[in-house]
Amino acid sequence: MSDSTSNDSTKGLGQEIEETRFARAEAAGILPDESRLYRLLVQSVRDYAIFALDVEGHVATWNTGAQRIKGYMPEQIIGKHFRIFYPPEDIAARKPELELEEAARVGRVEDEGWRIRKDGTRFWANVVITALRDASGQVVGFAKVTRDLSERRAADQRAIDDARRVAAAELANFAKTEFLTAMSHELRTPLNAIGGYADLLALGVHGSLTSQEADYVQRIRRSQQHLLGIINDLLNYTRLGAGQVKYELRLVALAGIVANVIPMIEPQAKTRGLELSAKTNEGLFALADPAKVEQIVLNLLSNALKFTPAGGRVSVETFRKGERAVVRVSDTGTGIPGEELGSIFEPFVQVGRTLNSPHEGTGLGLAISRDLARAMNGDLSVRSKLGVGSVFDLSLPATAGG
Repeated sequence: MSDSTSNDSTKGLGQEIEETRFARAEAAGILPDESRLYRLLVQSVRDYAIFALDVEGHVATWNTGAQRIKGYMPEQIIGKHFRIFYPPEDIAARKPELELEEAARVGRVEDEGWRIRKDGTRFWANVVITALRDASGQVVGFAKVTRDLSERRAADQRAIDDARRVAAAELANFAKTEFLTAMSHELRTPLNAIGGYADLLALGVHGSLTSQEADYVQRIRRSQQHLLGIINDLLNYTRLGAGQVKYELRLVALAGIVANVIPMIEPQAKTRGLELSAKTNEGLFALADPAKVEQIVLNLLSNALKFTPAGGRVSVETFRKGERAVVRVSDTGTGIPGEELGSIFEPFVQVGRTLNSPHEGTGLGLAISRDLARAMNGDLSVRSKLGVGSVFDLSLPATAGG
């Protein structure tokens, strides 16, 4: 037998089953006499299960959509009670019967809930049951339309889960920020006291110190400043992540920023035997938050001093590049391996940190600096060569005055 003959035979058999199914429904008085076109229309719908029930709830007709959604062939389901589609808990509660009673009383009933396929799997369905009445108003059966909403329900559930995760993350961030704020206050108070008393000792308020005692006091002071810096970095990074940092953007003279920062690091440069230089453009202005720009430049210069050996050079300059105002910090330090350039702006990453040669700090300075720069519509980038040095560019929107 040829393929075309086989297909025609199959089509003829399917059409015969459908004609017989509708004829039975009509003979039972469930369906009014309707046109062949309408029958074929119902039969061809694939996205909805559309079928008729007799007065007692037995399946009388079965369309293609019902077969696709529920998994039964017509000959497997016609004549069976429609409670077969309900989960055991609904059957125990007489939900199918109650729905038919409600539909008969008010005309229709709509419900969303779990239904059962032929293979036993559950799916989430929207179901509408409509009472069918004869000319005298007597209920002669029911029309049942079922739509599989499993995908929509899963999408809704994912959206709810995502919203819960976001809310939980925001709550966790808030709690973390509150905790760190409280802890930073508790820790900074004694640390500031330590620093204050160390300064009093260094000034000789209660008598002059021996050289060894003066050295001890300086070590205490440096440790105090180091701990204070770590606490401030952690607090700042947490606030950035929680979106709690406020920015006051205004016209900023970058030469003034550099002039403010240089005195802060000159003592460290001299102590380490480094040459520190600055070259600025007095007429260069950027639209930025001056305190945040100062924080970034101070961090870049501090890092440059930390990774530059004695006898090296650290420089800072400002210039305009197109529509950007740039602060460049260069050094002749150890440089950064090429494979590490992509990660140095990630939190808690420190270049060259090993168990044998740890570097001070949290590894948050560059991460904080880049986040601050980007929040001001700027950016922070780096170029480096191992053994030669590094160049960090802070770029910000230049103003007309610049």
